[in-house]
Amino acid sequence: MSGRRSLFGVELDPLTMDQTVERCLAAVREDRQLEIGVVNAAKLVNMRRDQRLAGAVAGCDLVLADGQAVVWAGRLLRAPLPERVAGIDLFLRLLAEAESAGMSVYFLGARQEVLERMLVEVADRFPGLKVAGSRNGYFDDTEQPAVADAIARSGAQLLFLGMTSPKKEIFTAAYGERTGARVVHGVGGSFDILAGVTRRAPAIWQRWGVEWLYRALQEPRRLGRRYLTTNAAFVLMTAREFIRLTPSPASANRSH
Repeated sequence: MSGRRSLFGVELDPLTMDQTVERCLAAVREDRQLEIGVVNAAKLVNMRRDQRLAGAVAGCDLVLADGQAVVWAGRLLRAPLPERVAGIDLFLRLLAEAESAGMSVYFLGARQEVLERMLVEVADRFPGLKVAGSRNGYFDDTEQPAVADAIARSGAQLLFLGMTSPKKEIFTAAYGERTGARVVHGVGGSFDILAGVTRRAPAIWQRWGVEWLYRALQEPRRLGRRYLTTNAAFVLMTAREFIRLTPSPASANRSH
């Protein structure tokens, strides 16, 4: 796909939310598959350490900036992206579009009780939505083919994966096509948010790019150290890349 932006060696699609939604709807209408990958600061750091994750993201048809920090880094490093396309916002937009267009969806991920609570919330918000099926995210690697086949039998046109990285990316890379879904979108912790298990950061926190801090404050033991380390690594990555891209005074003088 032309017009992509290269950031830390990762090719990103410079799309707005509206453009992304239109791409997804077109894929369903035209009966072709679209696998969506989203990256935030933490995932870009982890992709450098985990080649399997990096390969799975690179194999997606669309790769979008899920984190505000990624948009800021893109501006600084001359790889501008129009806006953040947050996975949960895209998820909700696609549910609304699927409801109005009569497209069927499948939900895969989360603990069983969380999934059930989320399905109640989805039915309340989108009463006309066609839910082809759902399954919790607790299955081992040997069960992946059977899970993909069950999704295919359901006839779902859009598949939403409420699983953590790298599990959702690896499942998508290996079995996305086998599911038969036209749009495959990994939505991370969105099922937990819809189910009311975790709270999403207020809009002002999102605009300032500190949604991670809001999440860390909710689960300090599980997320605090992880976010601090990955964010520090991301800042360092960005600084190194900025220095690499900035011509030295000596080379600037030679070019004159």
